[in-house]
Amino acid sequence: MKKHIVLLPGDGIGPEVIHSAKKVLEVIAEQYEHQFCFSSHDIGGVAIDRHGSPLPDETVKACEKADAILLGAVGGPKWDQLPSQLRPEKGLLGIRKKLGLFANLRPVKGYPNVMSASPLKDHVVAGSDLLIVRELTGGLYFGQPSERRDNGQTVVDTLQYSRSEIERIVEKAFQSARLRRKHLTSVDKANVLESSKLWREVVEEKKVDYPDVVLEHMLVDAAAMKLITNPSHFDVIVTENMFGDILSDEASVLTGSLGMLPSASLRSDGVGLYEPVHGSAPDIAGKGIANPIATILSAALMLRHSFGLEEEAYAIEKAVQEVLKDGYHTADLHVENGKQVRTKEITHHVMDCLSPQSATNSIMSCYA
Repeated sequence: MKKHIVLLPGDGIGPEVIHSAKKVLEVIAEQYEHQFCFSSHDIGGVAIDRHGSPLPDETVKACEKADAILLGAVGGPKWDQLPSQLRPEKGLLGIRKKLGLFANLRPVKGYPNVMSASPLKDHVVAGSDLLIVRELTGGLYFGQPSERRDNGQTVVDTLQYSRSEIERIVEKAFQSARLRRKHLTSVDKANVLESSKLWREVVEEKKVDYPDVVLEHMLVDAAAMKLITNPSHFDVIVTENMFGDILSDEASVLTGSLGMLPSASLRSDGVGLYEPVHGSAPDIAGKGIANPIATILSAALMLRHSFGLEEEAYAIEKAVQEVLKDGYHTADLHVENGKQVRTKEITHHVMDCLSPQSATNSIMSCYA
């Protein structure tokens, strides 16, 4: 199989974790006789510095031609004082919108060997294995332009959803639940928000098409509490953009670090953008201590969802589990009796679990 993968390293630790994921993909290419063609482009703060825009046209064009996109992270205090339309985060929001990536999948799993890294008790985390399906191109983040009124004393943000936007993400969630343990929790704020009332109406309409999936509705505040007190209750959670953003970050405590959480942003034809849930962590950039696991697992999601390579995706996930089982971890995970290593070391441990030799064949560098 030959595929073109666009790399968007971005800011902070982004280039470091992207490099790790690329090395792992190179091993997969060699082991399974695939040909992955990589090209790298700017997004976020580095794109502002080089091109005057957080999302240059060249980057958009390259992504539109790609089979899949792997992104590191964007943002940092260096660009905090810029006008909102020039902030690095606009690059990430913009590429999601440009490519029509409406469904964000965020799997969260409590690994037994790093359970001590979680601030929660072991018996709470044990058995946690859930998927958050987040709507990605609507809601408050994409409403009418925010504005300040009354000389800056009043602010207005707009939360807007159409029925069709809700329908497509709800269908994706039901389909995902059907492939897992067939339990779907729809999270909203229907006791207050009109948008949530429509959300709940659509979910009720769609459940008729999935009689094999058990459905429950839960208010977002109750869901936030249950995610910490009884995370194993959940199988698939579906929710709107901002709620999904908050809940998925909250879920990071189950793994002990955001550095363990991958994500996939998809559209209906399988094209996707894959990225770790964590931010750019500028305070540790360049120190060689970033956790690349979330980005490596994001690459596994890419193989599964965009390329249909289930065996290869599972091989990466199994390799990560083996490395964690052997006690290796980066500094962000406070594991009892673990073996703390640096970014390159844990990457090579994952590569070694996949293959005893470094990849040298089937690798191409190309430019869109």
